[in-house]
Amino acid sequence: MSEERLVGIVLVSHSAEVAASVGELAKGLAGGATKVPVAPAGGTEGGGLGTSAELIAAAAASVDRGAGVAVLTDLGSAVLTVKALLAEGDELPDGTRLVDAPFVEGAVAAVVTAAAGADLDAVEAAAAEAYSYRKA
Repeated sequence: MSEERLVGIVLVSHSAEVAASVGELAKGLAGGATKVPVAPAGGTEGGGLGTSAELIAAAAASVDRGAGVAVLTDLGSAVLTVKALLAEGDELPDGTRLVDAPFVEGAVAAVVTAAAGADLDAVEAAAAEAYSYRKA
């Protein structure tokens, strides 16, 4: 049985716990969305706060199903690390894209949209649209 081609989601945070928790939240709010490949890439290899190019690359490879990989980040150096990996050109799977979106709301929107079988452009648009979610 072949794997379904779904957009993979990588959640890059300075904290392993935050990245994992946001992934669990997004999948839970998307009705479980068990078929959507979501991988956290939080903290450093040693378990500290920070970002790791190696963890990000490994997470992206683990969620690549041939439909692209959407990478969402929390703060500044996470963005810079992903941009550096993309500039290298061979560190991340083809079709990997840094998505400009709020971390939590964007992750939920990305997972929900990917679960519906949408392409990378639609996943990116849904995540970015989360910037307009008003809370008051």
